[in-house]
Amino acid sequence: MNNIPEVKLGVIAVSRDCFVISLSECRRSAVVAKCKQECGIEVFEAKTTVENEKDMLQAVEEVKAAGCNTLLVFLGNFGPETPETLIAKNFDGPVMYAAAAEEGDLIQGRGDAYCGMLNCSYNLGLRKLKAVIPEYPVGTASDIAGMIAEFIPVARAIIGLASLKVIAFGPRPQDFFACNAPIKGLYDLGIEIEENSELDLLMAYRQHAGDKRIQSIVEDMAAELGMEGNQYPDLLPRMAQYELTLMDWTDAHKGARKYVAFANKCWPAFPVEFGFEPCYVNSRLASRGVPVACEVDIYGAVSEYIGACVTKDAVTLLDINNSVPKEMFENDIKNKYDYTLKDTFMGFHCGNTPFCKLSKGAVKYQLIQNRLLEDGGQPDITRGTLEGDILPGEITFFRLHANADASLQAYIAQGEVLPVPTQSFGGIGVFAIPQMGRFYRHVLIEKRYPHHGAIAFGHVGKALFTVMNYLGVDDIAFNQPQGMLYKTENPF
Repeated sequence: MNNIPEVKLGVIAVSRDCFVISLSECRRSAVVAKCKQECGIEVFEAKTTVENEKDMLQAVEEVKAAGCNTLLVFLGNFGPETPETLIAKNFDGPVMYAAAAEEGDLIQGRGDAYCGMLNCSYNLGLRKLKAVIPEYPVGTASDIAGMIAEFIPVARAIIGLASLKVIAFGPRPQDFFACNAPIKGLYDLGIEIEENSELDLLMAYRQHAGDKRIQSIVEDMAAELGMEGNQYPDLLPRMAQYELTLMDWTDAHKGARKYVAFANKCWPAFPVEFGFEPCYVNSRLASRGVPVACEVDIYGAVSEYIGACVTKDAVTLLDINNSVPKEMFENDIKNKYDYTLKDTFMGFHCGNTPFCKLSKGAVKYQLIQNRLLEDGGQPDITRGTLEGDILPGEITFFRLHANADASLQAYIAQGEVLPVPTQSFGGIGVFAIPQMGRFYRHVLIEKRYPHHGAIAFGHVGKALFTVMNYLGVDDIAFNQPQGMLYKTENPF
């Protein structure tokens, strides 16, 4: 996934000048050793220990020269309040602060870092500096190594967003206000947005006709799909030409940015003018860490990109689509899984979920668009979806979005895709999230979220929450357990 940043983490130890500096240095070295031994993480150990502002400048230059883009500031003892917080100001990248727990000798070997973290946090606030502070930021070398392992996915997302450009091809489909949100919030996060016409995309596509590289992409598609999945071999050259168009557009329009995500229009004009549905191509890019959000959903694209950075894995964007039929629940879910009917729903999209996340995926045609554009007849231009049941397993369902006043909000809910046949079409799965019914009413509906949700394959809510919090999102909702009332929930 060359569209996802690589994290190189450095550690700078700080020391209050009235404490023994060697205590902080020994504890720093122990953290670095534990990172390699227990987590398999290579960490750059800055040899400059910060006691004053000159040390701070030297240490920051040391980690920059080593190519570090992420940093742990480690309070091996109480730490110097001003220099340690100025590290975050002078380092261009995400910074985490953590402190050493006491071990044994409480006379000569006591560091008081537990106390120092309080003043560190206070000083970060005074200077309005962003930093990640773990839930319990004090620990042994082994504990700190574990905090670093949890910090790295968060840092990937923060670094990626800082150099992200969302390329959009629109406008939105008619009566599709759900994918419209003020984009000022994304500019506030430092994300660039390039908005183009669907005609620009069509022109670029036509310019790629006959490109010699198309054949190699056709062969790669055929190899991925296999015999059963490649139901329309004649369609592959059209889709390969489109994939090539998007990738070349990425290279030509990335500009000063390092990473790209797309938010593209995909109906109703697209299949008519391009001659196919773009879903399979969108799925292939998503599998490489280049999300392509459906229906010009710019916030959906950003959400997917965050998920891709956190997991270093394929993600998808789905409609929170339909309820599970009661008969299906009674036959396939009740008494087999610890969920009620209201905890379940079906997540669906036409065919953008990557092949690696489907069971028996195959290129098919878009049934709804076929009714609209081809009168339900023999499909031609409505072919190109990648369909199949989504693989069962743990998921995190989430979204970053903006209100009408451009303020940011987010939701995060962990659950799973159940191993239940959907008996339906599209890229689709039976999802189960604890207390989904209440979450649906008092978060998704009450806070006016659109129907698109991003899906990360795994339980990564902790990392996502940290990312959203770091971004300054004040309203981060989650599926609250029974007995914990939502603000708008009727207590009776």
